[in-house]
Amino acid sequence: MEQTEPTVEPWAPWLESLDGWAQANPGWATTLTILGVLLAGVLLLRVVQHYILRFVEYVARQSPAAWDQALFEARFPQRLSWGLPLLVWYFGLLLVPHLPETPQDILRRVLLACMVLVVVRAFDGFLDGVNRIYIQNPRARERPIKGFLQVANVVGHLAALIIILSILMDRNPTIFLSGLGAMTAVLLLVFRDTLLSLVAGIQITMNDTIRTGDWIDMPQFQADGDVVDIALNTITVQNWDRTLTYIPTHKFLEHSFRNWRGMTQSGGRRIKRAIHLDQNSVRFLNDDEIEELSRWELLREYMAEKQKEVEEWNREHPPADDLVPQQRRLTNVGTFRAYLSAYLKNHPGIHRELITMVRQLEPGPEGLPMEIYGFANHTAWPVYEGIQGDIMDHVLATISDFGLKIYQKPSGADLVAGLKGSGG
Repeated sequence: MEQTEPTVEPWAPWLESLDGWAQANPGWATTLTILGVLLAGVLLLRVVQHYILRFVEYVARQSPAAWDQALFEARFPQRLSWGLPLLVWYFGLLLVPHLPETPQDILRRVLLACMVLVVVRAFDGFLDGVNRIYIQNPRARERPIKGFLQVANVVGHLAALIIILSILMDRNPTIFLSGLGAMTAVLLLVFRDTLLSLVAGIQITMNDTIRTGDWIDMPQFQADGDVVDIALNTITVQNWDRTLTYIPTHKFLEHSFRNWRGMTQSGGRRIKRAIHLDQNSVRFLNDDEIEELSRWELLREYMAEKQKEVEEWNREHPPADDLVPQQRRLTNVGTFRAYLSAYLKNHPGIHRELITMVRQLEPGPEGLPMEIYGFANHTAWPVYEGIQGDIMDHVLATISDFGLKIYQKPSGADLVAGLKGSGG
């Protein structure tokens, strides 16, 4: 029976010669192997980031799904790719000849700790991607989760810190966990604001107190504008002058603030303006004025009903010779109030379903206040101011038609003119 000769691999002589060279030149063999391992890790990283990830990102942008694009924008795959060269270097150290055990162990521990750091950084990007995906949901303004994600991020970093220390010091992680009990008081002091803000964030979210986009007013922090961000530690308000105010989240449980969300949801913004009438101009209307005002379309129905009511009253209550006359007459201020009420109810910029009225306030040293109370049917600031301005312009221009005058404190020019008129 013939014996078959063992098959000799074609590269076996090369390996034997290479091994012999390495034995003869241990320093060069160690150095070149380390450089080769380093180069392999760097080349792998460049190939993955510049070719594979770009191709995957292109495919993700073409797909209709939003979650893959959000993860790329949050740099989750980019951060995770840094773990590939670390893996190559970690296992490549086993191939380095003549490397002492102690340096090899130290390097592998450092590389393993770096892997944990890469993982926790990728976890941070993953949470950011989750938040980017969630804010596209219509309910994100009502129930923001950014604060909860930041809590998870803090817990992840603390866990990574404990694992890294245990790897570098070659100790069991439970040793560090057992020591946390003694550090509880210190941690409470260090993370006091974070813990308070966490509790406040939970209450704000559960009670739906604040949403992103709400207009809030908090004078004690000079905040008056829209909420643009709700985070774990701070709530950011962009004021109307475009400045930003950062308010600790827990302060919203300690201080009062005004949320204008109800105004926005109602679709009406309040108009509350008072004009001050000169009380000396208040008088009864004469027959010619009554006839003229009865031609006004907004006053026609009111004047007819009021005249009928006055005439019936006067017939039922004739004046007595020895008593003060009880005759009723139309006044210019009452007619003016009725005109304003009709004008507001027919104005296209006034909300029809919300209260609208014109009322007299208590007379005082500055005249008789006539207040206009109603709601504009637009909540946007420029449109609202335009509606309010148009109404007040019309009111001021119409007052003289009723024989009324606006009360205005005399200026220096008025006093000079009065002195000249009196010959002083």
